[in-house]
Amino acid sequence: MESILTVTQLTRVVRELLEGRIGMVWVEGEISNYRKQSSGHHYFTLKDDSSQLACVMFARSYGAQSRVRLADGLLVQVFGQVTVYEARGQYQLIVQLIQPKGQGLLQAKFEALKRKLEAEGLFDTARKRKLPRFPGRIALVTSPTGAALQDMLNILRRRSPWVRILICPVRVQGEGASREIAGRINEVSRRAEELAIDLMVVGRGGGSLEDLWEFNEEIVARAIHRSRIPVVSAVGHEIDFTIADFVADLRAPTPSAAAELVAPDVVSLTNEVLGFRGKMQRLLAQSVELRKLRIQRVTSYFREPERILINRRQFVDSAEQRLLQVRKILFEQHHVRLRQAFLVLSSFRPQQRIQTCRKELVSIDDRMRKAAGARLEQQRNRVMELTKAVRLLGPQQTLERGYSITQDLNGNVLRSRSEVELGSKLRTRLADGTIESEVTGVQESDV
Repeated sequence: MESILTVTQLTRVVRELLEGRIGMVWVEGEISNYRKQSSGHHYFTLKDDSSQLACVMFARSYGAQSRVRLADGLLVQVFGQVTVYEARGQYQLIVQLIQPKGQGLLQAKFEALKRKLEAEGLFDTARKRKLPRFPGRIALVTSPTGAALQDMLNILRRRSPWVRILICPVRVQGEGASREIAGRINEVSRRAEELAIDLMVVGRGGGSLEDLWEFNEEIVARAIHRSRIPVVSAVGHEIDFTIADFVADLRAPTPSAAAELVAPDVVSLTNEVLGFRGKMQRLLAQSVELRKLRIQRVTSYFREPERILINRRQFVDSAEQRLLQVRKILFEQHHVRLRQAFLVLSSFRPQQRIQTCRKELVSIDDRMRKAAGARLEQQRNRVMELTKAVRLLGPQQTLERGYSITQDLNGNVLRSRSEVELGSKLRTRLADGTIESEVTGVQESDV
């Protein structure tokens, strides 16, 4: 018995068949049932006289082509992937590129491939390699019969006659030429070490967009990207741009310009070498002159070595004499200072001086004790007098004379009737206790 598929399984099989067998296609038709969602996605139906196709273009794809204003009735050409929207079991086209009918299929394909490869990082400047300044062998991947080859050969031979050139002939136009170009690039890259190839130039002369189209094919771009050696793209004229230009390590505006960029000019190199030689000669001459001056100084200095020795001996003897005199003077000065110190100490008589100091200390101690006692008694009497005065002037004495102190419950002393209100709780302090009361009336003073 054959296996029974679920709806989801069958729909998935159909989706895989459509995506695998058809994949990316260009479709032409008229837009109808157009609507734009709040998410920025665009939904519409593409129809002709007898059929219709559901299409969706997501916001990210449309954002790169905002110049195309979608509306019902617009005739367009769209590029996208055929697939199935499984939730409804409906086949549809996911649109990646859209253009008004008649804009040109090749230009649209160019833009589509450019965006795809750029998203993959093939145009990233960080991966581009520097060209060797003095290449030993250069591979030219181009047509063997084109004028571009002869222009490059003439310039290379004139600028760098020592450079070896490997001509790698390919077709640069027509069906299948892109596969031939890519195959030759892969072969040169694979055998670069064996053949001592330092870099390769890939290009051709000028032409129309159709003539240059082989250098816009994905297979060529990926072959350049995989190359193990630097690649210079030299396709067409200065105004022409191809996908190969964006992928290559360096883009030359023309094949002739490519030859000038990859090969150093022998005349410029000769002038540079002559300049370096002149600079080295000047530096060498300066160095020789400096060494001559040093030799002359040394020669004049050591012309009479015996006289130098005699002068040095006399200098040493003179220094020794001065040192002896200084030592004698210092010794006499120290001797005088010692005698003076001895006389001073002798005149002081330390034992007698100590006895006198002891008697003075005893007398001072006795006087200090008496003075301290008298001062203490004086301060004690002063404190007693102040205590009596404070007691007489303090609040307790006032209370004992019949007065009272009224406070609120927070302990604040009341000084005016404006500080209380009817119903306020008060605390009155008397000499022998406190009374708590409540305000039932407030009157002004008659005084």
